[in-house]
Amino acid sequence: MTFALLTFDECLSMAKSSGHIHALLGNGFSRACRNDIFSYAALFDRADFAGLSPHCRATFDALGTTDFEVVIKSLNSAASILETYSPASTALAAILRDDAVKLREVLVSAIAGSHPEWPGEIAQTAYQACTGFLANFERVYTLNYDLLLYWAFMQEEIAPHLECDDGFRHPDSGPEEYVTWEVENSYEQRIYYLHGALHLFDAGSELQKYTWKNTGIRLKQQIRAALASSKYPLFVSEGTSQEKLERIKHSGYLHRGLASMPKVTGSMFVYGLSFAPNDEHVIRMLEIGKIGKLFVGVYGDPSAQHNKEVITRASKISQARKSRTLGRKRAQELEVHFYDAQSAKVWG
Repeated sequence: MTFALLTFDECLSMAKSSGHIHALLGNGFSRACRNDIFSYAALFDRADFAGLSPHCRATFDALGTTDFEVVIKSLNSAASILETYSPASTALAAILRDDAVKLREVLVSAIAGSHPEWPGEIAQTAYQACTGFLANFERVYTLNYDLLLYWAFMQEEIAPHLECDDGFRHPDSGPEEYVTWEVENSYEQRIYYLHGALHLFDAGSELQKYTWKNTGIRLKQQIRAALASSKYPLFVSEGTSQEKLERIKHSGYLHRGLASMPKVTGSMFVYGLSFAPNDEHVIRMLEIGKIGKLFVGVYGDPSAQHNKEVITRASKISQARKSRTLGRKRAQELEVHFYDAQSAKVWG
């Protein structure tokens, strides 16, 4: 199959005629910066399975994967099947479900434990490239949990200066060690962590964002202290898309972010997303949305199997849009284009 990819700059020129330009970032955004830390294999190697059943780690080998979400899904599915085939095996089914829950905590700890200690560990030249990339977009949606996007937006001394509005403000009670998110203060929000992030904590009555500015304490130290106190960040790492969507719907912050996607117009650039089935709830927002152009980054050989899957699923978004009607009106038609992800030079 011969498939010619456009360059990022060529796509950017095409997008400018559509008005607003937005971005959706997947794990490839973080891997492009530090693949030794943020690849699934790297996270697996650093994970501590001590608190789980002795079989849990071996499940990764049995399934031939290092993807935590694949294993979480498989454990829950196995528990359901076991309860069907052997109703007396409730104890074993409970162990499987318990491992699935605890794996989410293991994943959080693995990301936090291997994460760069502070922004200065990333080269200034890398930040310059990244801020240049991000400056093209009006809204930025990310599925990543790490701090790299946040750190890039906080590089105030680097041109071009980025507007860093993630919807968080000082709480009504006055300055605290953290800032909070309230729906009535989010009208100018332009950064959305669709699956949560390491520095976002659900405190029950409010959603808190840990900051360095308010405390003088490095974010990773604050996160490490929270984990040591059994406080876990707002994280969506369920095994299936439907389970993720259910989790999102129980958070005003996450739900509002996801629900805002179909409302944006213009163009959307997708970078670092694998279009895997467990992210269908996000892909669906592109199908029902109003954007007129979708630009999808492809990393490496377009004929590789994983890229064929990306191209096939992204192309179906346009087909789904064609079949939709809004009342008596046809839905906004969607053009889908593919670009060489490496040509974006996101981190230089």
